[in-house]
Amino acid sequence: MILIPSTESRPDERTRCFEFLRHHLDASEGLRLDRYERNGHQSLVVRPVDCESPEVLLCGHLDVIEHSERDGYHSHVENGRIYGPGSGDMKGQIAIMVELMKSLHRRHPGASVGLAITSDEERGGADGVRFLIEDVGLRCGVAIIPDGGSLCDITVEEKGVIHARITQTGREGHGARPWLGENAIERLLIRLSRLGNHFATYWPSEPIEEQVNHWFPTCSITICETENTTVNRIPSRASAVVDIRFPPPHDVASMMAEVTDVLGPGCTVEPLMTAEPTHLAPDPLFRRATEEVTGQPVAMVRASGGSDGRFFRAHNIPVNLSRPFVGNLHSIDEWIDIESMVTYYRICKRYIASRLSLD
Repeated sequence: MILIPSTESRPDERTRCFEFLRHHLDASEGLRLDRYERNGHQSLVVRPVDCESPEVLLCGHLDVIEHSERDGYHSHVENGRIYGPGSGDMKGQIAIMVELMKSLHRRHPGASVGLAITSDEERGGADGVRFLIEDVGLRCGVAIIPDGGSLCDITVEEKGVIHARITQTGREGHGARPWLGENAIERLLIRLSRLGNHFATYWPSEPIEEQVNHWFPTCSITICETENTTVNRIPSRASAVVDIRFPPPHDVASMMAEVTDVLGPGCTVEPLMTAEPTHLAPDPLFRRATEEVTGQPVAMVRASGGSDGRFFRAHNIPVNLSRPFVGNLHSIDEWIDIESMVTYYRICKRYIASRLSLD
């Protein structure tokens, strides 16, 4: 799967990835494979033929982020790790879930276990998990999403998210006579600096350490652009995209009001994607299964990132969020640890057997 560049800009490759998965699943007797699509984003839901709402739903996404090296989608094994874009986020986990799904239904035909694979999580999940839950009506007793935490770190809370575009206008002018125009880029940079200074007040004075002092609002400028293509022309319009993360008691409305107030009048703020902070309510049985398999204590952690878990929680469905050991996520040399993949498989297998009272 790593060799398939299933990015947003390559819908044919996302389709090829789904076909690859279907070939591994459609030979399993007693399973029904349903294909869905919204706005060009496919989803695949696998469940027992007579089961609309499985008790346990394994859930993942096959989309990976774009890389500047368009031919960089290769993989190799080194020092017990699989390296390659998407290996840890989250094609390695999809491989685990597909094998787990096949194994469980070979040994326990009709077991109330399903699998949902989507292709737009990196863009917010609106056409994937949200569509499946809110429009298709997919439900389950509990969701397992191996897209956060770590092997013995189960995520219990996630920050809220705002992706927003800030647009600043100005007045065109010749680059040699800047006093005759109003440079939209320079005006935008002043506002972005103001925004950065504001969010800097939330940062602790000590070095930031995960699970110690990372639970505060942040703002990252991820894109700056202008339509101007002429070197000696002052641009009349410029924009930037920001990625804002925030814990309770902040919410989307309060953070949007805060950002708008800091930026001041004269520019526009357009939300592109928003999500409220989420409490995932993991099943205590999953923690017990993790401790039994690993022999290690389990930490309940809070995450700066987000996941598709928020869509399940909107319908009071508990979410178990942990994963094998991974690293360098969203980079060419992303990796997933092979031994921990086997351990995670065993954790999920033991949990499902306990939850469903399987032999």
